Amino acid sequence: MTSRTGIGFDSHRWGTTHGLHLALLEWPEELSLEGHSDADVAAHAACDALFSAAGLGDVGTHFGTDRPEWEGASGAQLLTETCRIVREAGFEIGNVAIVVVGNRPVMSPRRREAEQAMSDCVGAPVSVSATTSDGMGFTGRNEGVAAFATALVTPVA
Repeated sequence: MTSRTGIGFDSHRWGTTHGLHLALLEWPEELSLEGHSDADVAAHAACDALFSAAGLGDVGTHFGTDRPEWEGASGAQLLTETCRIVREAGFEIGNVAIVVVGNRPVMSPRRREAEQAMSDCVGAPVSVSATTSDGMGFTGRNEGVAAFATALVTPVA
């Protein structure tokens, strides 16, 4: 059985109200991100990476804006359902790695908490890191936040 890798990406612009959801954590002091769901870019990128690795489409395929039942869903709800779909399709999840790109929030004080929350949700190891884009692009201009993720899955015999 050959393991498969997938890559995911998500980005959202800053909203106007407080209450950011990022890496399954709440950041009440930060502005929220705009989106169909809670706009948790880390969770959404992880979902895309898992779907990609399993060959099952992407977040839009499963939770798109044409699916009103997912409007306002939390990143945890989307990630939990993604993992169910991937496992139901016959895959074991090996791990997920996520990098958040943005000027804020500062992830380092809560990185381990984010990794624990995401690992608990996925049922496999999840690593979270963060970086800035050194003033370039929309994240550098502080217009929003982005995340990239990779995932490893293995077909179950």
